[in-house]
Amino acid sequence: MPRGYTDERGWHVPFVAVLRPLLFLLMRREWRDRRNVPREGGVILAANHVTELDSLTMAHFVYKCDRWPAFMIKDGVFKVPVLGKMLLKVGQIPVARGGVDAARSLKYAEEALERGAAIMIFPEGTCTRDPELWPMVAKTGVARLALKTGKPVIPIAHFGAHEILAYRSKKLHLFPRKLVRMVAGPAVDLSAYEGKPLTATNLSAATADIMADITGLLATIREGKPPEEPYDPKKARQEKHATGDDADRAAE
Repeated sequence: MPRGYTDERGWHVPFVAVLRPLLFLLMRREWRDRRNVPREGGVILAANHVTELDSLTMAHFVYKCDRWPAFMIKDGVFKVPVLGKMLLKVGQIPVARGGVDAARSLKYAEEALERGAAIMIFPEGTCTRDPELWPMVAKTGVARLALKTGKPVIPIAHFGAHEILAYRSKKLHLFPRKLVRMVAGPAVDLSAYEGKPLTATNLSAATADIMADITGLLATIREGKPPEEPYDPKKARQEKHATGDDADRAAE
């Protein structure tokens, strides 16, 4: 783990020089309401997660909002020679799971926000498992970070990058260029949780509010109706397990 948050702007140049032309080649863009992303100050940008390309497409969107995105990335990526060092140089934040390092990751994110960073988070933690690609139940890290720092959360919804590369697929569909739609909303209203303890109940409720705003934005660009209840991977596993047990008993 690094000793603290760093962002050396000179290192932005090679990333922009390589990625911007590539992303223009890969997709057509329909972007709305970029004005909702503050041009300065610490801010949390929270988006739905559909495909492994999301980090690149969201980075492009945020960059065109005149902000440099700081992603919270699994710490294993930073162990890759050369790449890991470069990611640290451009302000990306390693995330470890469990123990002291996990708490330290949160501290780095808090420090980055206090220094005016725009932190990009996919609250679901992984690509959605919803069959129709709507957002699923999210983890509470984004709410914890927002309520602890008091920084605004800007919801962002996007759709279309999965047509270039579907989740867990290794096959790229480059032509014709796919349309990727994105929209940023106003800051999520989390005033109901100000001054309240960071209990599991409060964090879950705040997270649900954040995801509701993201889902609402997604419904506008998809022109569709989301499910009444977000897909819950934990509940789905439990139901699958129960169904399997019932099938085993019926076969006895």
